[in-house]
Amino acid sequence: MSRLMHVAAGPYAPPVPARELTVVSADGARIHVEVHGPEDAPAVVLAHGWCCSTAFWAAQVRALAADHRVIAYDQRGHGRSPANPVCGTEPLADDLEAVLAATLAPGERAVIAGHSMGGMTVMAAASRPGVREHAAAVLLCSTGSSRLVESATVLPFGQGRLRTWLTRRVLGSRAPLGPVTPLARRILKYGTMGPGSAPDMVEACARIVHACPSRVRHAWSGVLDALDLDHGVRELRMPVEIVVGTADRLTPPVHARSLAAALPNCVGVTELPGLGHMTPVEAPDLVTGRIRALVAAHVSTDRTEPAVPAEEIA
Repeated sequence: MSRLMHVAAGPYAPPVPARELTVVSADGARIHVEVHGPEDAPAVVLAHGWCCSTAFWAAQVRALAADHRVIAYDQRGHGRSPANPVCGTEPLADDLEAVLAATLAPGERAVIAGHSMGGMTVMAAASRPGVREHAAAVLLCSTGSSRLVESATVLPFGQGRLRTWLTRRVLGSRAPLGPVTPLARRILKYGTMGPGSAPDMVEACARIVHACPSRVRHAWSGVLDALDLDHGVRELRMPVEIVVGTADRLTPPVHARSLAAALPNCVGVTELPGLGHMTPVEAPDLVTGRIRALVAAHVSTDRTEPAVPAEEIA
């Protein structure tokens, strides 16, 4: 019944980072960043989705940190990044660019993986100099670039204006989610995960999502409702791979197929039968393997410059 921000044991419990940073974004927003793994290893940057936190990537961090430098950050207002009154895709792009500048050496390349709103962050930042400089390849998990509310299938009836209207009100609700109860787990599983998701997966996601403040959840729901990043997709010129679950009710496979058609350099689309929106949790080994393969194919391990310093957390 507690509001624990993540599970404390098992494969989805976040490992302790090697170091933590506070990165200051363009508008002064303070972004919490965690770095795992050897400093001289090839780099991976992880951007989580709406209502989540760095804890969402626990399985990927745990697996990759043995031989990668894994950089995970909390989106503004989420996790340990303080709430900020400014919401929008441009601030998300500012934050990603600031994280890249603070954690990667000039010219250093990394694989950037974004889930849901994290993928949208990468699309929003696609034309930014920092992304052009640092992104060797991108993995987009369970995401879309526009028309999110009208295509969502959270409500079990046909597409149309009524479903869109009701979906907008469900996703944009100001009501607090409350404690993690058996009913709360069932609701979250129905809306965001595949029917075969194991109890430990559901518990991990429920803890993370329920820890997101209702005001933050509501504020960012409006950004997602109005999302139009089709132009950003066309600017992602580096190799991009896509992963989606066929039972994803929030960003159904139609989005993955549209992204694949619009991307200049799509190197693969994987549709996972029966999986929902939380693919990094529901298919941890597959998502980790896709990240690892992109690093092997596109990231050099040569590093000659020190990373830009950021404010260290004591």
